[in-house]
Amino acid sequence: MHQVEQLRSEAYDSENLEHEQKLLELWKLLMPETPLASRISKQWQEIGFQGDDPKTDFRGMGMLGLENLLYFARAYNDAAKHVLLHSMHPTLGYTYAIVGINLTALAVNLLRSGAAKTHFYNQVAQHKQNFSTLEDFHKLYCYLFFEFDRFWMDSSPRNIMDFREVYQAFEITKLEALHNENTIFKTNLVVESV
Repeated sequence: MHQVEQLRSEAYDSENLEHEQKLLELWKLLMPETPLASRISKQWQEIGFQGDDPKTDFRGMGMLGLENLLYFARAYNDAAKHVLLHSMHPTLGYTYAIVGINLTALAVNLLRSGAAKTHFYNQVAQHKQNFSTLEDFHKLYCYLFFEFDRFWMDSSPRNIMDFREVYQAFEITKLEALHNENTIFKTNLVVESV
């Protein structure tokens, strides 16, 4: 919880070389065939940021938002690109990065409220660990993002204006699942083709 909160409260700083390198790595992992023309560019909208400079989109979740997006793209690259492809759908599309940051907020809320205890407890027991790690939190996030994408596509929303309604329904399904003491969200994000 402390590590998650520390990252969440750390603001994205474009003067910080490490922050900038992570942001550029995110682009390279998600768009390997498309070079980024410049650091501030409309191209960021292709991966679901709102404007020309992604730093403004991290306000609410700070570096945790970027670290989650980056972890998903590093650890489950095929799944991340699969989800990104869905987000670009002409009618069912959504803003990948912004949705990802919203899902960081959901993961944080599940952690803070104690709702995610069931998942973390079962995960620790299954893997014979002593405690959960920051990586376990990142894996929870990846699971949520992959599952949200599936839930969104299955919901057949009329357009992005249905986001809040679909997001809330998704959140309810995850909260209900966590009421079962045997729940563990497995991050085996396998895609048949990207």
